[in-house]
Amino acid sequence: MSDILKHIRYPASERNDPEGNLSALTPWSEHAARQRARELGLELTEDHWDVVLFVRDYYRGRGSDANAREIAHALEEEFAQDGGRRWLYRMFPGGPVSQAAFIAGIPEPQGARDPSFGVAH
Repeated sequence: MSDILKHIRYPASERNDPEGNLSALTPWSEHAARQRARELGLELTEDHWDVVLFVRDYYRGRGSDANAREIAHALEEEFAQDGGRRWLYRMFPGGPVSQAAFIAGIPEPQGARDPSFGVAH
C-alpha cells in the first residue's frame, strides 16, 4: 500500500503528540530511554543520544516502512564524520539499528535481526 493510501486509510497512525511522541507507540521519555539502555547494559552518552534521536526522527518521517538496511545506511551517512559503521557498533555492540530502535521506543525495523548487519555476533 502506498504511503498516501496508508495516510488516507489510517490518518492517526503517523500523528505525534505535542512532545513529539509517536501516537501509535508507547509513551517515550528520556527516563524510559535510559531504563531501556540499562536493560541492554548501555550507559547513554551524548553520542548515544544523537543516534537515538536520529533514529526516532527517521522513524517519524518514514514510519514503519523504513527497513533496517535503509536505517543503517542513513546512520552511516549521518555519522560518517564520527567513524561511521565502526563507531556505531562500538556504541551499540548488539547492533546499532536494533539497539537504537529499542532505546528510541520504536518498533524494531524489518530485517534488523539479519546477521549480516543488524546484530553483531
